Amino acid sequence: MSHIVLLGDSIFDNAVYVPGEPPVIDQVRERIANTDSATLLAVDGDITSDVENQLSRLPDDATHLCISVGGNDALGKTHILNSDGDSVVSELTLAHEEFRSDYRAMLDKACHHNKPTTACTIYDSIPGLSRAAIMALSVFNDTILREAFARGIPVVDLRLVCSDAEDYSELSPIEPSSVGGAKIAIAISNVLQNHDFTSNRTAVYV
Repeated sequence: MSHIVLLGDSIFDNAVYVPGEPPVIDQVRERIANTDSATLLAVDGDITSDVENQLSRLPDDATHLCISVGGNDALGKTHILNSDGDSVVSELTLAHEEFRSDYRAMLDKACHHNKPTTACTIYDSIPGLSRAAIMALSVFNDTILREAFARGIPVVDLRLVCSDAEDYSELSPIEPSSVGGAKIAIAISNVLQNHDFTSNRTAVYV
């Protein structure tokens, strides 16, 4: 029996954004209920460096980790998109370097627990998201993919999972709706059921 722990931010901790409907954690539990269990340690509003505190609260019987974080790190850099043309590249470069350092350190701490780990990209089909913001998110997603691939960690590519407007909450368009949450739950369960974590080979799931 597996016990998967969801770490990160409001992509997993989305209950307040889907009132009267199942949040991601409940949808994951429903998908894996016959054989496995799931615990939510992700916290709405947390950034990459906060995952270390979440890891300190891992249940003793945890067997798998799934991490979705980085969106709030990116949100904290949205001022870059309002900068003038001469400074955008340099500021985005600094933001990329800072996030790469934080994400690398976070994944190292997660892998130190010696439990099969899955990473998630940051979705970019949010209704109303500007083309410039989508471009900026690609910088953060490049880091997530590179760091995951370097460790042989499978990736749930949320850019492909949550690709429709209905996948996002009407209360806050940057959060997953129950429809999007169901898609995320399916992708996570696919990793649990199909990925060979002993191979140290990465794979992308949608």
